[in-house]
Amino acid sequence: SHPWLADHVVLGSVLVPGTALVELVLRAADEVGCDLLEELTLAAPLVLPTSGSGVQVQVWLGEPDGSGRRSASVHAREAEGPWTLHASGAVTTGAEAASFDVAVWPPKHAEPLEVADCYDELADAGLTYGPVFQGLRAAWKLGEDIYAEVRLPEGTDGDAYGLHPALFDAALHAAALGGVEAGGVPFSWTGVSLHASGALHLRVRIRSGGNGMSVAIADTSGAPVASVESLVVRPLSAGQLQAADRDALFTVDWVPVPLTDERVELGTGPEGEPLRTPADLQSLTGPAIPGTVLVAPPAGAAGMVESVHVAAAWALEMVQSWLADDRFVSSRLVFVTRGAVSGVDLAAAAVRGLVRSAQSENPGRFGLVDLDGDCEVAVLGQGLATDEPELLVRGNEVLAARLVRT
Repeated sequence: SHPWLADHVVLGSVLVPGTALVELVLRAADEVGCDLLEELTLAAPLVLPTSGSGVQVQVWLGEPDGSGRRSASVHAREAEGPWTLHASGAVTTGAEAASFDVAVWPPKHAEPLEVADCYDELADAGLTYGPVFQGLRAAWKLGEDIYAEVRLPEGTDGDAYGLHPALFDAALHAAALGGVEAGGVPFSWTGVSLHASGALHLRVRIRSGGNGMSVAIADTSGAPVASVESLVVRPLSAGQLQAADRDALFTVDWVPVPLTDERVELGTGPEGEPLRTPADLQSLTGPAIPGTVLVAPPAGAAGMVESVHVAAAWALEMVQSWLADDRFVSSRLVFVTRGAVSGVDLAAAAVRGLVRSAQSENPGRFGLVDLDGDCEVAVLGQGLATDEPELLVRGNEVLAARLVRT
């Protein structure tokens, strides 16, 4: 519904610009008679997914206090997922225009700045702007102030917004020419007001001070369009964007594994039961050790805490004994548990956790099978023939772990 958003790419992710969140809150504030965005701090980047049904956005204004000030927040979610807070702050009344003289343009004695390579340099810093956001046309420096001229590309509709977020964002790009960190994005806004709507061509003054910068925006006649008392920018890391990108969040799912007639030879005790102790491992004899040996934890101790400690110590001893014996170098030790994945048996869960660490350090040497109810040996043998590191056996169905997007 808003294709211009695809032109705002930060570190490879399509990110809703902070100016769009400001636009949303100012629009909501206008509904209740407020004309000043007193403050707005971005809590988390709003990353657009590469696929799916899009993102729902909610702008919320609280009840006014004695002075007419209202809290403000912006949340978003995909489909019916949980709401995430992306920005919070407050709106009120009493906006004042920050005007500056544009009768002489560019300002007298201002030194022109080179803008031809501006967007290439921003791209090198991780900010890849498409055509709609490449609105910076010229810039000058006078003392510590930066002056700039920005406009929307032909054919871009600015009438649907108070101030088109892409144009507002472009008004800030000149700050990078004045020494503001090129990889920074808006983080905290203070004293933002909109004085006119529908502008397509702007003249901008950016003045650094303290930890932020003030921004005054006018049209080509000098009439005030918008002003920002203070804006603080901060760099974003790839990790922050990945954490915010719902398309990059994964969870574990258990999926059926196709079984064939192939099955592995299982090394077990005399009754076909899994081995229980390191001594049982030493009792394995014959010209060839089975390729897969089953072991299971001993009966749990009386108390929960004690049983977890006993089970973990047992698993460690079994792992160490297996790795220390050269006879087992070509075989795999498979730990058989019940209720470890569901959490019914916390001692078994401790065994599973320890063995997963051993698996990561010794690929191919250990396996995990969690049972639920009775399991036929034939099914178990077929499941282990798939060479999956972890399996669940539920009746006659064998499941393996897979990462899936949340």
